[in-house]
Amino acid sequence: MANTATSIRLSGLARRLVSDGLLNEDNAQAAQVAAKESKQAFVSYLVNNKILASGDLAAVAAQEFGVPLFDINAMDMELAATDLIQEKLIRQHNALPLYKRGKRLYVAVSDPTNLQALDEFQFNTGLNTYPLLVDELHLTTAIEKALDKSNEQLDDFGDAELDDIDLGPDETEQKDDGGDTNIDDTPVVRFINGILTSAIKAGASDIHFEPYEKKYRVRTRIDGILHESKTAPVALAGRISARLKVLSRLNIAERRVPQDGRMRMKLSKTKAIDFRVNTCPTLFGEKIVLRILDPSSAQLGIDALGYEEDQKKIFMDTMHKPYGMVLVTGPTGSGKTVSLYTALNILNTDDRNISTAEDPAEISLAGINQVNVNPGVGLTFSSALRAFLRQDPDVIMVGEIRDLETAEISIKAAQTGHMVFSTLHTNDAPQTLTRLANMGVPAFNIASAVSLIIAQRLARRLCNNCKIEEDLPADVLLDEGFSQEQIDEGVSVYKPVGCDSCTEGYKGRVGVYQVMPISDAMGRIIMDGGNAIQLADQAAEEGIADLLTSGLKKVAAGLTSLEEVNRVIKE
Repeated sequence: MANTATSIRLSGLARRLVSDGLLNEDNAQAAQVAAKESKQAFVSYLVNNKILASGDLAAVAAQEFGVPLFDINAMDMELAATDLIQEKLIRQHNALPLYKRGKRLYVAVSDPTNLQALDEFQFNTGLNTYPLLVDELHLTTAIEKALDKSNEQLDDFGDAELDDIDLGPDETEQKDDGGDTNIDDTPVVRFINGILTSAIKAGASDIHFEPYEKKYRVRTRIDGILHESKTAPVALAGRISARLKVLSRLNIAERRVPQDGRMRMKLSKTKAIDFRVNTCPTLFGEKIVLRILDPSSAQLGIDALGYEEDQKKIFMDTMHKPYGMVLVTGPTGSGKTVSLYTALNILNTDDRNISTAEDPAEISLAGINQVNVNPGVGLTFSSALRAFLRQDPDVIMVGEIRDLETAEISIKAAQTGHMVFSTLHTNDAPQTLTRLANMGVPAFNIASAVSLIIAQRLARRLCNNCKIEEDLPADVLLDEGFSQEQIDEGVSVYKPVGCDSCTEGYKGRVGVYQVMPISDAMGRIIMDGGNAIQLADQAAEEGIADLLTSGLKKVAAGLTSLEEVNRVIKE
């Protein structure tokens, strides 16, 4: 060892330690050799073997290399920029990214000669790295504290309840796809599984994973309203994103463009939940939204959807006709897909050939031929419809009528012996007919093909455990739309309170519908070029309740509140 040591040239720090009398030359050379053989940094070797005090060593190194000496104990480790660098690199180089200023990244190091750490950090972040010298022992403690702080909020969610997520055969390939995040981090796995579990239990429809400059927010949409459910350290943004992308079989190395994927979670041997996943690059990372696709929602049965008895009878009678068109209208999130899937399930028998064109198919229905449209390869709604018509269909469902070509083919199918279901984005049933006319569909085709239009909304259902009756003056009830007869009969109106078994006084949702069959009188109005107002007046004469009237019936039945009806219908 001695011979080897004498042949080793002392480093700048070792020479300084010798010149300051902290080490003699032989000990310094021996320490350099031993550090190299044990693959440790020179500073780490001296401290770990208690050859020098870490504080004295840091002071000497700062003077020798002109690097600022930084008191890391004075810094809140929650603010450390650990989101910029992989945990394994931080531990490998014993260097901690502290904070970012513009295009500069300041890194805590105990050895100023550790240029490899600075170079790797610069390569991974694209930022210019600047070292700050820190006491070796204090740095080691700070690294553990910073990484623990990144994970401790996640550990609070407990062990994963959904351990058998179906990752598919290409999980291994995705892990080696070049991302800069540690996707196997156990706290992140527990955090995500906990979020998914809670969302499913709460009956959420969507989960939003949102990175911001100083926090990471998770929100869930429950009964149509977004609620903040969890927060996580912003340092975890990259690892959460990578984990979700692996589960969805997306490219974890691609962060510049949106991506679409799917994943499946098994709740039991017989039940699974699908998620439609979309990523979108934002200023501070990728926002990821998961749409929860529960197959059981498409099999609720028509009685669970909230139709009034007369509305249900009209819908059932129309869907069983051999031909015609049923249109379901309403804004995004109003339950149109569930209504159509419910009808398809009722019609799904061995003697019917049912085909659907969707963008995308949200829920897989056994016994029904479902097609995902893909305009990029020429598979549009209209081309899918043409193919269906050559395959001997009985029932056709078109996800949405977006253009004249799709409308004309759908109407042709309805006129030639097929039952056609589709959706449009209009405010109410009468406006749907004028929308088709504005698209360019001839009036006689509209009048002869369209059999039924259903406009719908989803209102939050009042919690039966905590709702209380609301005392409102008669003039207020009149202004809201109740008739004098209802007021004289003592209509009861309830409002939400909130309890442990609900969310802000609501639990679940109930459908509000306008079910408008196309009568001969309406057909004549359409043929004469009538507008939506004339059609609405005719519908009222025929006793067809509009959306507001249907909503007020739900209020009078104690199912929802006036405030909620005003939110989903009037606004």
